[in-house]
Amino acid sequence: MISWFKQLRTAFGTSFLWLVCLIYFTQGFRSFVWTAVSYQLKDNLNLSPSASQFVTSVAFFPWSIKPLYGILSDCFPIRGRKRIPYLTLATLLSLLPWIILGLSPFLRNTRIELMIFLTVQNLGSAMADVVIDAMIAEAVRFERASFAGDLQSISWLSMAFGGICGSLLGGYALINLQIDRIFLLFSVLPALQLFSCGLVKEGSVQGKVFAEGSASNGSDITSGIIDEEDKFSGEKSKISTLRRKKSQKNTKRAPTLENKFESPDKNESSSPPWYQSLESATYTLFRAFRKPAILRPMAWFFMAHVTVPNISTVMFYYQTEFLKLEASFLGTARVLGWLSLMIGTLTYNRYLKKMRLRYILMFTQVGIALLTVLDMVLVSRVNVLLGISDKVTVLFGSALSDGINQFKFMPFLILSGQLCPPGVEGTLFALFMSINNLGSTVGSFVGAGLASVLNISSGSFDNLFLGIGIQVLCTFIPVAFLFLIPKGATGISA
Repeated sequence: MISWFKQLRTAFGTSFLWLVCLIYFTQGFRSFVWTAVSYQLKDNLNLSPSASQFVTSVAFFPWSIKPLYGILSDCFPIRGRKRIPYLTLATLLSLLPWIILGLSPFLRNTRIELMIFLTVQNLGSAMADVVIDAMIAEAVRFERASFAGDLQSISWLSMAFGGICGSLLGGYALINLQIDRIFLLFSVLPALQLFSCGLVKEGSVQGKVFAEGSASNGSDITSGIIDEEDKFSGEKSKISTLRRKKSQKNTKRAPTLENKFESPDKNESSSPPWYQSLESATYTLFRAFRKPAILRPMAWFFMAHVTVPNISTVMFYYQTEFLKLEASFLGTARVLGWLSLMIGTLTYNRYLKKMRLRYILMFTQVGIALLTVLDMVLVSRVNVLLGISDKVTVLFGSALSDGINQFKFMPFLILSGQLCPPGVEGTLFALFMSINNLGSTVGSFVGAGLASVLNISSGSFDNLFLGIGIQVLCTFIPVAFLFLIPKGATGISA
């Protein structure tokens, strides 16, 4: 392990490796502060479960538009640099809201203001996530491609370690610290991240290089635009010949949508570099995503989130108000969730990657439905009649939930990687992740609406059993649309 880390340090440098680990650790450790946010919305603002879930859903919306941050950093360098300036800006956006909320009781205890600052904070976190992914992609492409898997592994390990630490410490911090102190304490990590940004040097993008295609320097978010242009460069002469033949035949055809998004070769010399980059990114996204082989599977994963109401916030209220579960215990349950996620990933890679994805996704939806029935058992108090304590039931459900959900997320990652055509892998992968995040956000809105319709509120959980029953039935809806997934796709081949 130590020798492996030394190899990575030699390949990428101590400063860069430290920055990657710190950012991913911070992303995982966010569970520390968001546990406090959940209690702030419930106890101090006295919001209903549906209102609390609405605020959280709005706050996490910036994660649904991640490709925009990648295109922004690719097409509009700041003083000739595309990564570190945007990473610094993102870190500031993720740092300042916690400091302001920690120091201002008025902003912390007002719903709209709190929601705005939480949204800004997520904007910074999502942008930082995009930029560091781009930096990782550039590093492995231009420096040590053989270490690509190792760098991704240490990134995920850092995030998992941060998630475990955040979940463990978050509950105990709520018992011993005020929420404003928790906000200020968490701000230490983005402050350290801001300092670390200055330790990594980035080369400047110079005139002609940028004009030729700085829209993609290997970034994970908009990578491959140059490669995409190279891919189509061999077709340019064919396109020109085709145009001449059409001109000779005097064929008049109405412009189609694809003609409008034709490869951006016209007026290259007169167009500014940033416009060429932006046009190239738009073209490659449109051309690839319009293919049914890409659009149909992504539609299924989006539908799998949207059609199933997410009432996790309602269950949080039920567990803390009705079952009287402590914050420290819920933190422990989240730790089991992180461990289950890692076990689920290993299990999938070891035993399931050769199975057809349609079968995996079908069995996963059935498993999620069965785990949701476990919530019905908890709400109906059947577990007490069977002599099973509430804590054991919650721990069991939490331990299995994240692991089974990983069986659905892993095929999503596999299809995202396999269906991306060469040259636009980074751009489309970021778009796929955003579609997944947007679906999750919409599912949370649907869950908030369901809780409101059923009049489930703090202290009134009479209709919660019905709400969970509806959730169970909706879990089977995506199964009917599994024909959207490629028939022969497995974890090895799509």
